[in-house]
Amino acid sequence: MPVTETKKYSAESITILKDLQAVRVRPAMYIGDVNLHGLHHLVYEAVDNSIDEKLAGFCSYILVKINKDGSITVSDNGRGIPVDIHPDVKKPAVEVVLTMLHAGGKFDKKSYKVSGGLHGVGISVVNALSSFLEVEVKREGSVYRQRFEKGKKVSELKVVGNTDQTGTTITFMPDSLIFETLIFSFDILSTRLRELAFLNSGLKIEFIDERIQKKVIFEYVGGIKSFVEFLNQNKGVVGEVIYFHKEKDKIEVEISFQYNEGYNENIHSFVNNISTIEGGTHLEGFKTALTRVVNNYITKKKLNGKGGLSLSGEDVREGISCVISLKVPEPQFEGQTKTKLGNSVAKGIVDSLVYENLTNYFEENPSVARLIIDKSLNAAKAREAAAKARELTRRKSVLESGSLPGKLADCQERDPAKAELFLVEGDSAGGSAKQGRSREFQAILPLRGKILNVEKARIDKIFENNEITTMISAIGTGVGEEFNIAKARYHKIIIMADADVDGRHITCLILTFFYRYMKQLIESGYLYIAVPPLYKLKEGKKEFYLYTEDQLKEYEGKDVEIQRYKGLGEMNPQQLWDTTMNKDVRTLKKVFIEDAVLADQMFTILMGDQVAPRRSFIFENALNVKNLDI
Repeated sequence: MPVTETKKYSAESITILKDLQAVRVRPAMYIGDVNLHGLHHLVYEAVDNSIDEKLAGFCSYILVKINKDGSITVSDNGRGIPVDIHPDVKKPAVEVVLTMLHAGGKFDKKSYKVSGGLHGVGISVVNALSSFLEVEVKREGSVYRQRFEKGKKVSELKVVGNTDQTGTTITFMPDSLIFETLIFSFDILSTRLRELAFLNSGLKIEFIDERIQKKVIFEYVGGIKSFVEFLNQNKGVVGEVIYFHKEKDKIEVEISFQYNEGYNENIHSFVNNISTIEGGTHLEGFKTALTRVVNNYITKKKLNGKGGLSLSGEDVREGISCVISLKVPEPQFEGQTKTKLGNSVAKGIVDSLVYENLTNYFEENPSVARLIIDKSLNAAKAREAAAKARELTRRKSVLESGSLPGKLADCQERDPAKAELFLVEGDSAGGSAKQGRSREFQAILPLRGKILNVEKARIDKIFENNEITTMISAIGTGVGEEFNIAKARYHKIIIMADADVDGRHITCLILTFFYRYMKQLIESGYLYIAVPPLYKLKEGKKEFYLYTEDQLKEYEGKDVEIQRYKGLGEMNPQQLWDTTMNKDVRTLKKVFIEDAVLADQMFTILMGDQVAPRRSFIFENALNVKNLDI
C-alpha cells in the first residue's frame, strides 16, 4: 500500500528540541511532577549547588528566602560560579551552567570531590521552568549579574559593582504555565534545610519567609549526633549517643545512633546529602555488623541463658534511632526512585567500621552495652511470643473456613487494584455499610471499639489484640519481616470512622498501626480516610449534605432544618452510600508521608508515653484548633 504524504515518516518528521525546550515540554522527567513535590524540588536543586560548595570546603553560609511575591532566593558565600569565557562554546561559564543540560563542574572531579547533584541538570532545569531567573555572582573583586526568562537569556552578563566577597545568588520565579501551584510550603522547605544543616556540621542555613515574616536558623555543630538527639526528642533514651567516623577508599562514613525505650526502628541513611529512602549497601553493612557485634558480646559474656537465644536483626534494632551519612565520589543508585545505594564497596567499609568500633565501645562501656543487650533480649522474647500468637491466629482463621476473618464481608472483585476495603468503626455502622456498599468491589470490615495503641506496645501484645489481627488477616500482607506488599488484597484501604472526638481518636490509633507496622501501604498510596458528612440539611422537600463548618456558614439565617451527624450509625445504608461510599461523589483523603522525621515525632508526641511533650504541643497549638467537638 503506498504511503501518502501525510503519513510519511522521515528525517523531516523528527523534532529537535533545542537548548532547554525539552525540559519545558517534559518537566516531570526532570523534577518528578509539576505539583507540590516538583515545585519544591526546584529549591532543592538550587540549594544543592551551594551544598556542593560546602562539601568542597568553600561555603559556610546559605540563605534561602521566600520573597513577598512568591519567588525564591538562594544565596551562598562559596567561590561563585565562574564567569570567564568557556573555551568550547565561547560564552561565560555561568551562562553555560544555566542554559545547557549536563554542564557543570561535577563530572571530572577536579572542582568537586563529591557532589549531591551528579547529573549536571539541576540549575539549568530550574532556569528552564522559571518565568524568570536572575543570577548574581561575586567573584574576583566584581559583582556580575544576568537575567533569563523561561530558560532563555534576556541580558548579557554585566559587571554591576565591586566587592571583596565571593558567592552566588539565584532568584527565580517558577513558571505558572508549567506548575499547578506556585505556593511554597514553609514547613516542607524548613524540614529539608534542617536536614542539610544536620548532615553538614559547621554550616549555617538561614531561612526567611517574607510572606509571613518568619525566620529560622539551622546550625548544628554536633552534626549527625545532633540529628540523633533530635530524632530521640520526647523519648526516654537508653544510653548515650554513639558516633563513628572513618574514611577509606575515598568514601567518608559517619554513623551515629542511640537507643530509646520505644519499640520502633528509626534509621535514616544518606549519600552525598541525598536521602536513600530505599536503603542500599551502606544500610546492609550497618545492620549486619550491629547484629554480629551484639550476638558476639552476648556469647562472650554468656548473657543468653540456658536456652542460648540468638538475636535477629529486628531484635537488636528495636528502639534504635540512627543516622548513616556517606560521602561517595561516584555513587551508583538503584531502585525505582533511584534512592538505593548500589556501591558494593560501601557495605564492607560500613560493616568493618561498625564492627570494630562498636566491639571496642561495648568493652569500654559495659553498662551501656548491658542496657542495649537487655532491651534486645526482651525484644527477642516478645518476637517469639508474637510468632506463637501469629501461628495461633493463622490456625484459628483456617479453622474458621479459609484464611479470612469471619467479620469480613468480602467483595467479588479479585483484582487488588480494583478492590476496596472499608475499615468501619462500630458494628452498627458496619452493618449499614455492608447493606449500602457495592458488593462488586467494596469489602467491609467492622472494628469494635478502640484498637490497641501500638506506640506503647511490643509486637507480642499487638498479636493479642483481636481487632488488629483481624485487620492483618483481611489485608493479607502480614507484618514485620513477613510483610509483603505484593500480597495486599486491596489497593484502597479506607478508614471510615465517626466525625466526632472518639472517631478521630480511633482514626489516629489505626493510622499509628499502619505507620509503624505497614508503612509500605502508605508509601504505595493504598491508605485513605473517608470523609462522612457533618450535617444533613432539609430545605422544604430538598435534602442535601454538608461536609465542613465553612459550608454550613452559607446557610446561617436561612429557613433550613439542620441535623448534626455525630456518628456513622445515624445514617441508613442508602445515606451512607450516597454520602461516603459512592466513588462518584464521595471525598477521600489520601494518607501520605511528606516528612518521615516529622511524622515519627508527631506519632511519638501524640500517641507515646511521655505526657509533657503532648501537653506542650496542645498548649502551643490550642489557638489554631477549629471546629472543636466536645
